[in-house]
Order: sequence, then structure tokens, then C-alpha cells
Amino acid sequence: MTQHIDRHEPVRDADGIDRRGFLECMTWAGTGLLWSAAGGLPRAIGLSQALAAEAPASGLAFLQISDSHVGFDKAANPDALGTLREAVARIGLLPVKPAFILHTGDISHLSKDREFDDADQILKETGIPVFFVPGEHDLLDDGRAYLDRYGRGTRGAGWYSFDRDGVHFVGLVNVVDLRAGGLGNLGAEQLAWLEGDVAGLSSSTPVVVFAHIPLWSVYPEWGWGTEDGARALGYLRRFGSVTVLNGHIHQVMQKVEGTVAFHTARSTAFPQPAPGMAASPGPMKVPAHDLRRHLGIASVAFVQGSQPLAIIDTPLQA
Repeated sequence: MTQHIDRHEPVRDADGIDRRGFLECMTWAGTGLLWSAAGGLPRAIGLSQALAAEAPASGLAFLQISDSHVGFDKAANPDALGTLREAVARIGLLPVKPAFILHTGDISHLSKDREFDDADQILKETGIPVFFVPGEHDLLDDGRAYLDRYGRGTRGAGWYSFDRDGVHFVGLVNVVDLRAGGLGNLGAEQLAWLEGDVAGLSSSTPVVVFAHIPLWSVYPEWGWGTEDGARALGYLRRFGSVTVLNGHIHQVMQKVEGTVAFHTARSTAFPQPAPGMAASPGPMKVPAHDLRRHLGIASVAFVQGSQPLAIIDTPLQA
């Protein structure tokens, strides 16, 4: 069943184009994309075009932010707290004020209270409610600090759902008992909960799922995927519009398969290499003047009758 979570306060607590309906599109960095529907198929336009377009007069707009890694201070970015501040400043410049923010994990770098405190103080400056799911870096103490802060009204390791303006949102946790380099996992208990949570919804209900590790197989060799993600997606494919938002890989990657649109976000802390372009994943050092081109936020708009949701990726520096 749907968890009744206060939507007005911060929550603490699997190429090419197939004309029959399959589209995959990947962008590793750059100007970002806005997704819209054209002739029943998804269409992407560049960020500069999107920002020049008039903002929708009505509909739900919300923001995704991810992988803040507050406390990280290595060469890839000696000031992750500072770039989070820049992201928050960027939020204030958006043409439409988001109704809320979804943070898709790795709020902290080492699960320390001070890191969570610093992140909370900066995010509070947006004046916008924030809904969280954990990343693996948030659960280094078995999740005690994370759940103490953000776990109110959630189930298990922090999964929950809520409804807003006709859209059903589901926050999933796929980073518990994560092995180094291993795929994410949801587990039988959470999957059973998800099946029950969406069972009573009409197939016309737009659904947004957010979790840290991608639910589809981006690059299994690096653990960039969720082992039982296909089971979760099986419960969602009957819906006419499903948007899956993830973080973890610190770069933009998009894929639309049928009625399910997948989107991974940039980090606000540091970039990671594209799959297979390095010996392993991890913080990637780039020239200091290019760093902010690899960091950013994603804004999402939903207008009734328009599918899928429109997503604009905005780097901290164009």
C-alpha cells in the first residue's frame, strides 16, 4: 500500500531506433537533453533549445539531484561541498520553481553525521521539500545515521511511495549489502512491497521510480545495474508512463523502452569515466576549468496528457 508521507515537508527518513516503440539514447556529458513526445514516440532536443522554450504554464515540475558526496575532498574535486552550493544556486535560477527535489543517493561520502549535517543545511537553502533514497556511501554504518534522519515513514532500509498531482512516486533502495563492484539488489521483501504498492493503481497513472543504482543494465562489469531490476520493472510495464531516475554513475545516460524512460543524472561532486573507458569506475580527474561541465542537476516536468515526462539536464557550467 502507498505510504502516507507528508509531501510538503522534507522527508527524513535493462539499439538504435525501432519505430515500433524502442529507443535508446546515451549522452555522456555536454549540453543535456529535453525529452518530449512526438507522434507517440519520444523525441530529444538540445538543452539550449529547451531553455529558450517557454516554460509550461501548468503541470508538475520537480528536480533530481544526485551524488553530492559531501565530505569528498580528493583531487577529482577538493571542494564537493562548494559544488553542491553551486548546484543549489543554480536551482534558484530555474525558470519554474520545482515543487520538490528527489535526491537519488550518496548524499554523504562516508556516512558521517557532519557530512549529513552539511548537506542538509545547504539543501535547506532551496526552500523546497527534499525526498531521499540512499546510496551505498550513505550506508557505511549499516544505515543507522541515514535512517535516523530520513527514514521516518519508510519501510525496511528506507523504501516508500507517495502521490503528487496525479503522479505516483516510488523510492527504492538497491544498495543494501552491496559488494564492491557488484550489482545492486532490491531483495524479495522490497519487491513484494512494490508489487503490492502499485497493484491498485490504474494503468493510466504516471509512475516515477527513483533509486540510486540504475535499475537497468548500464555496464554490469562495473556493477552498474540492479540484479533483480527486471522483476521490479515487470510490475511497472502495464503503466502508460513510467520514468526511472537513478544516480550512481555520475553521468547522463538515457534509454526509452516502450513506455518506460530511464534517466541517470550527473553528480554534483565529481565525474566518473564512461563505461569501459578506464580500468575501473571511480572519481575521474578532469582539468579544473572543465569540472563543472561534468556536474549538474536535472529538472523534470509533467503536463497531464504529455508522455513521457520532460527532463532537462543542466550542467553547472555550459
